[in-house]
Amino acid sequence: MSTANGNDSLLTLDGVTKHFFTDEVETHALDGIHLRVERGEFLSIAGPSGCGKSTLLSIIGLLDTPTSGRYLIKGQPVENLKPWERARLRNREIGFIFQAFNLIGDLTVYENVELPLTYRNMPGSERRERVHQALERVGMLHRVKHFPSQLSGGQQQRVAVARAMVGDPAILLADEPTGNLDSKNGEAVIDLMREIHSQGATICMVTHDPRYADVADRTVHLFDGRIVEENMALESALR
Repeated sequence: MSTANGNDSLLTLDGVTKHFFTDEVETHALDGIHLRVERGEFLSIAGPSGCGKSTLLSIIGLLDTPTSGRYLIKGQPVENLKPWERARLRNREIGFIFQAFNLIGDLTVYENVELPLTYRNMPGSERRERVHQALERVGMLHRVKHFPSQLSGGQQQRVAVARAMVGDPAILLADEPTGNLDSKNGEAVIDLMREIHSQGATICMVTHDPRYADVADRTVHLFDGRIVEENMALESALR
């Protein structure tokens, strides 16, 4: 998959760097990243703490901009978009799943999942249909009136997955989605993501846990801001 033409890839990063400047010290968080993500692929980004995984995901998710290099979504360069253009593209093309769930405590499950759609001027009837479908897919439709504090960690992450999917994004970005869960709930969330991927979703997941990295079609390993290794899952290599 990584050898595909960049113009045909869903996401393309060519020579992406990210440098931070603090107290006259320059930190190279990313150094020359070349990466392709294909439609329908499940990609895992692995590596030790501080290697640049979350910085890379932030750039992919348009939450941050590269210091240099090119970044294309569906063949279109995005690194120089205006803030409002980035926000609009992020809302329509990217779904986020965070380690800390990031649900809004005073909103119900339904309202949390509906929130991304409220920025699209979408009719209420269409929003309701999409929210119900997303919650049904993650097995949380029976909790629509509950608040996050009334849910377990595993249930909250399922709601977060529904929120990420509700807008039918081009790609789901998951930043350590099992990091705040015990092993049983962590495995349940990974099983859910595997199921969503089997239905056609494109997923890019950051993880430090090799057990979960292995569920992906392909894993890239970062170290000191560079991709140092790439592995294909056996079943993907045989396709």
